[in-house]
Amino acid sequence: MGRLNAAAPAVGDDAATDAFDFELPPDCIAQAPARPRDSARMLEVGAALADLGVRDLPSLLRGGDVLVVNDTQVIPARLRGRRRGARVEITLHKAEAGGNWRAFARPARRLAENDVIVFAEAFEALVVSRGEGGEVELAFDRPERLFAALDRHGEMPLPPYISRPDGATGEDAGDYQTVYAARRGAVAAPTAGLHFTDALLQAVRVAGVRVATVTLHVGAGTFLPVRAVRIAEHRMHSEWGEIGRDAAAAINEARRNGGRVISVGTTSLRLLETAADDDGVVRPFAGDTDLFITPGYRFRAVDKLMTNFHLPRSTLFMLVAAFAGLERMKAAYAHAVATGYRFYSYGDATFLHRAHGP
Repeated sequence: MGRLNAAAPAVGDDAATDAFDFELPPDCIAQAPARPRDSARMLEVGAALADLGVRDLPSLLRGGDVLVVNDTQVIPARLRGRRRGARVEITLHKAEAGGNWRAFARPARRLAENDVIVFAEAFEALVVSRGEGGEVELAFDRPERLFAALDRHGEMPLPPYISRPDGATGEDAGDYQTVYAARRGAVAAPTAGLHFTDALLQAVRVAGVRVATVTLHVGAGTFLPVRAVRIAEHRMHSEWGEIGRDAAAAINEARRNGGRVISVGTTSLRLLETAADDDGVVRPFAGDTDLFITPGYRFRAVDKLMTNFHLPRSTLFMLVAAFAGLERMKAAYAHAVATGYRFYSYGDATFLHRAHGP
């Protein structure tokens, strides 16, 4: 059984990263999704814990609520190339203005500025600059054809805890994508959304709940563990997002009429909180966000959160601790380990009630 850190330091803006650490048996990490998607389990975390299934979601909602989903589409962002004969693996993680991309390189020590990486003898990229932690900026020779080249030569960028020695499979290409994915640009899936089927979305609408769509192109940095000793020292990678006028209007109307805002995933939540004013009114938004939510944050836009089980020491576990309370989340994760819930991207879901909210 997993052991969460029982003697964690006090939390706050200057909390120790160790406060968010826990051990997890490797066999708890899901290597494939539940089939069908909405047959996954879901742990409701409120004043008490309740063992439910994803198909129970409509029963947790009320007429007049709005469910907010992220329609980003994951691109096959992992590439294998060569630089002067040496093998290099590249994972794109964020598009930049002008067509360049930021990426993580392995091994990064083999790369220097102005090096050229050739991919499958079909296209190439120039190393414009190097950053920290293996990050590089790349300029592709034919940026207007990049997505077509990725479709042909790239791989689905599965997280490292999903074991695929020979790379992502054909099944992963479908599994690691939401049924409502529409706008290309993410290099990691908004994993809470992986549980939805068309039938579940229809059941949500039949319950009188409106579904609003936003876009946040999830970057690989989202899932990285925080290596700083104190969370205040951690630098978030920025991600591009957009909230259109229709989505903002639907969210604000629901709240004015007494409805609740239910975010599907931490990505939707971070975007909504970025665009919300002090009164919780969500404005149309298009741009980058590097919002880092930790305990002590005052939530303005989101009332409930559906999300997966997250990695220790990650910004996502810090976010759910801020939303539902650290001690409550420790108890929930310990219960999940003891009762066989499946963790991480292909794992089960949680439905979180805000520690202080409706």
